[in-house]
Amino acid sequence: MSHRQGTVPSREAKLFRNNKSQAVRIAADFELPGDGVMIYRDDRITIEPVHRKKLQDVLAGCDVLCPEDDVDESLLPAKAIDL
Repeated sequence: MSHRQGTVPSREAKLFRNNKSQAVRIAADFELPGDGVMIYRDDRITIEPVHRKKLQDVLAGCDVLCPEDDVDESLLPAKAIDL
């Protein structure tokens, strides 16, 4: 059993078949957040959680493209959009 500093000690896990895929049972103390993971393979397999952001959160962090005082007066007025 190996142990990396600052992590939960490693342990053996069971492999099983799920239809035509091989799967691994992840113990509760190794549980990952979310509902998706990225998986990489080189000389070992690495699994890491996918961190998805909500569209509203992404848009809230965006800069305004055209502040009101910089609007080109020759443009037609914008229509109100209800989301």
